[in-house]
Amino acid sequence: MRLKMTVNGTEYVVDVEAEQEVRAVPAPIVIGGGPGSAPTPTTASVPGAAANAITAPLAGSVARILVKEGDKVDAGQVVIVLEAMKMETEITAPTAGTVDSVLVEVREAVQGGQALVTLA
Repeated sequence: MRLKMTVNGTEYVVDVEAEQEVRAVPAPIVIGGGPGSAPTPTTASVPGAAANAITAPLAGSVARILVKEGDKVDAGQVVIVLEAMKMETEITAPTAGTVDSVLVEVREAVQGGQALVTLA
């Protein structure tokens, strides 16, 4: 490969030979035992949410609650604003309905998947 370079106003033409880079392939990672060990089943403890619940898509804290019990909401209407890492995320109603209950309070820490509001 031929390159043209300018150094302090003087042009130089340089021939460069490139060698092919060889990368090592890492060995597979095995966690939890060696040959002959049986896998151990695990369980996760995640609070369930009702089918009509609006859930948090991420962990954060409740910045604002824009609805109260009994309010009618339209699909796409913002019901709660979460704050995570100095960024605000608007949580919207997936369908139209009436707010049955608000399950969180302002400044409360919430986890991803946690129910925030239920609709009737």
